[in-house]
Amino acid sequence: MGKLGIDDVDDLSGVTLLAKDREVLFAQQSECTFIFNRSGGWPSGVVMSFVYHEECLWIASVVNRPQVACLAEDPRVTVVVSNAGTQTPARQMIAVRGVAVIHEPGSETFENMLHTIGARLQPADPMAFVRLLDTPKRRILQVIPAGISSSHDSRRMPGDGRGGPAKIAPEKK
Repeated sequence: MGKLGIDDVDDLSGVTLLAKDREVLFAQQSECTFIFNRSGGWPSGVVMSFVYHEECLWIASVVNRPQVACLAEDPRVTVVVSNAGTQTPARQMIAVRGVAVIHEPGSETFENMLHTIGARLQPADPMAFVRLLDTPKRRILQVIPAGISSSHDSRRMPGDGRGGPAKIAPEKK
């Protein structure tokens, strides 16, 4: 076995995304891949906007879309967030396993999170976005994390995982 990031990139277990860096990633990114289980079929995924708030991931969707409809049968999901398109350097990603809870219009959580989502995803005019999202078919999905299935931070590898000096030291085991 060679040196990580120099002549070997097989074992990435020591270059996971640290908790403090997860918070930064969630604060800077607003797009995720939402992966859910289809009834009797293959897992499926869609790219969606999200907000990280009070240690949960929150997503606005519509009741008759598969990513919402399938949750009644199986609420287990995985949400993958990467730093693609953000100002965060290098390559970072995290896959969060969780349980999705559906919040209906009229509930206090629905109303509060609709405004939180509007403020985060349309800061120039949050109420315009809230008005657009506030429909009878809209649902707010709350993903309550159950664990992290994988994560990666290439800054913790020599040469950003492509050879050269490390920017952040790998975690000691």
